[in-house]
Amino acid sequence: MIRINWIHVTFKKGVALIVLLCVLLLAGCKATPRVKGEVVVYVAAPLSGWQADGGQTVVGGVRLMAERINAAGGLLGYTVKVVAIDDEADSDVAVQVAEEIRAALDGGQKVIGIVGHYNSGQTLAAMEVYKDLPLVIVTPTASDVSITQKGYRNFFRVNATDAAQAPVDARFLIQTLGAKRIALVHANNEYGRGLRDQMVGALKGLGVEPAAVIEIPEGASTHAKAVQQIQTLQPDAIFLAGYETEGYILLPELREAGVTAPFMASDGCFLYEFIDGSGPAAEGAYVSGITPDPKTVADKKWWTDYQQLETRNPGTYSVAGYSAMDVIATGVKKANTFDASRVADAIRGLDFQTLVGQVRYNASGDLQQPRVYIFQVKDGEFTQLSAE
Repeated sequence: MIRINWIHVTFKKGVALIVLLCVLLLAGCKATPRVKGEVVVYVAAPLSGWQADGGQTVVGGVRLMAERINAAGGLLGYTVKVVAIDDEADSDVAVQVAEEIRAALDGGQKVIGIVGHYNSGQTLAAMEVYKDLPLVIVTPTASDVSITQKGYRNFFRVNATDAAQAPVDARFLIQTLGAKRIALVHANNEYGRGLRDQMVGALKGLGVEPAAVIEIPEGASTHAKAVQQIQTLQPDAIFLAGYETEGYILLPELREAGVTAPFMASDGCFLYEFIDGSGPAAEGAYVSGITPDPKTVADKKWWTDYQQLETRNPGTYSVAGYSAMDVIATGVKKANTFDASRVADAIRGLDFQTLVGQVRYNASGDLQQPRVYIFQVKDGEFTQLSAE
């Protein structure tokens, strides 16, 4: 009789254990839902050629945000796939990229958005295609003010525009550096000309007429002619509205020619390629930024995660790519759909904190509270001097 009771109790315990294991297994299945499928986010940027480093840092930021979204269960239950596509910093190629994305949509690919383009010229060209597509486009870096004056309903930025950058740079040149004779140099592209116009207006607003406005060719191997003009002018400051490829040619040539006036470059030079390419001439140069430096806004885990994913350090525009992906994802979550028009409406109503700062949009798709940063090159690093 005692033996039978023991067997009975043991049997009941065994059944209870099996039931408990089944409950835990079912609970685990419920906590890890099956992925519904895949959604694609394209990153359109220069991934080869002279601006490859900048474009690749944006891609790294987008990939890191997507990795974190997927680790948390995906976006509305879908895995986010990041597809980087090279626009070669060429507007004709950018249009071809836009047409490739249109073809992917027509072929049934579930594309929810584009982070890009990197440059203003390529953004302006590609938007003529994107404006009619069911997508949201968030540029990480394109700053030309005319982009958001065209009435696009699906375009947004996570960076300040040239209209915000120019007054900050003009005040720094005049009020901080005490400059009165300023040589304004700009690249012969949409970005350079757009910022030139903004700088001329900002300087005049402070009572200073540029001593000269000098246009230089994009990506040229020498700017000797401009250097001669600047030597003759004898300015007390030089401002460059151009990319790093203009900066790391012009600045060393100025210093080799004996021009020692303070040199300030726009956000197009806010890359370590500018410092590396300029060599010793970069020391002491000033550069403005339309997004913050990752060193000042990202925590240690973010850096470690980025390094593990990309097997390299973040670049200056990695936080811009990361935040652009954040905007798309947050808009989708708020809309609770991938429908582009509803996502765009949701993005226009966002008010949240990202690595680039507070994101809240006006009707045009520009940040309501853009921030501009001033850096100086010290010991081969960008050192932040101010933010406003």
